[in-house]
Amino acid sequence: MKKLQKIIVYVTKDPLGTLGWLVIIFFGLTAIFASHIVPYDPNARNYENGKLIRLEPPSSEHLFGTTYYGQDVLSQTIMGTQVSVLVGLVSAFGTTVVGTIVGLVAGYYGKWVDDVLMRITDVAYGTPVLGCAIVLVAVLGPSVWNVILVISMLLWRTTARSIRAQTLTLKERPFIWAAKAAGASPFRIMFVHIFPSVASLSFFYAALGVGGAVLSESGISFLGLGDPLRTSWGQMLYFAFITASIRRAWWWVVAPGACISLFVMASYFVGRSFDKIFNPKLSAGW
Repeated sequence: MKKLQKIIVYVTKDPLGTLGWLVIIFFGLTAIFASHIVPYDPNARNYENGKLIRLEPPSSEHLFGTTYYGQDVLSQTIMGTQVSVLVGLVSAFGTTVVGTIVGLVAGYYGKWVDDVLMRITDVAYGTPVLGCAIVLVAVLGPSVWNVILVISMLLWRTTARSIRAQTLTLKERPFIWAAKAAGASPFRIMFVHIFPSVASLSFFYAALGVGGAVLSESGISFLGLGDPLRTSWGQMLYFAFITASIRRAWWWVVAPGACISLFVMASYFVGRSFDKIFNPKLSAGW
């Protein structure tokens, strides 16, 4: 409890960290209540006097304007929050868990285990996310969960390398030798004795992973490989592009583009605040 209070105090002392948390909480609440606060059906075509309202600029009726298909941009932006928050949080959790486990096992056991896991990590580094997404979508079909699977399969690599480097150092510490002498199993040593010392890195990369996952999902959807049944910010940009409306209807692009930018920046600010909390050299000047 005291540690949690300490973290809260540190976060409130970091203006950018506080801003990041507020933005993420805002998007999280928007995603939860999206279906209750949208002014229009995001997929419905809006008409006025029997005429489709196509590419209407922002107005009192449609605050963010309308799309080429007469859909309300504000409603689509709000509903798109659900996909981004889902992909960001689930993918970040998946990449952090996989990366942490790989890093702990590789760093603790070393030798051939380390070599095998690090070669797998090198393969993950060399595999493009978009290329893998194209193959997976061709085989399994486009869906949000396939996008999450692609991101989780590939973006754990940086976390794994960082955790491995810390584990290599920690396993030579006296308290680890004492645990071994006491008969502690490798599993207990890795996850009870070493993990608490590297947890700060896991939190840091989890926060950054949220932004990275949102960017990846947006890029995949922009290529038309996202879930066609669910509105997302990347999908909005995709339809704006294929209808050649990017220059004519700036409001159709600005809304999802600004949301993507804000979400990614907020995740970076939160990661930065975690880094300051757990890194004494950075937090000493507070």
